[in-house]
Amino acid sequence: MLNHREGLVRFIDDGRIELDTNPVERVSRPICLSRKNALFASGDDGGARWAAVASLVETCTLNGVDPQRYFTDLLTRLINGWPNSRIDELMPWCSKTNETG
Repeated sequence: MLNHREGLVRFIDDGRIELDTNPVERVSRPICLSRKNALFASGDDGGARWAAVASLVETCTLNGVDPQRYFTDLLTRLINGWPNSRIDELMPWCSKTNETG
């Protein structure tokens, strides 16, 4: 237990931190990772890219936003020259592409 003291203290101080990784693992289970999917995340920082995409998909789901519609809208806006100064407006919780309409 002494080896995990720092993490335990952080858990007690910050109520947002999960005690274990089970919630994260449950969320990632539906994502089938195969060799072909791994090609998308190639390179030294591929895992970080894959985690970023998976995180955005789950954030969409938690905010009632259809991930496919969100990414279509996001990429279209970026390609059409969305200004960097307004990038925060493209976050899933700001999206108007929710599942119902």
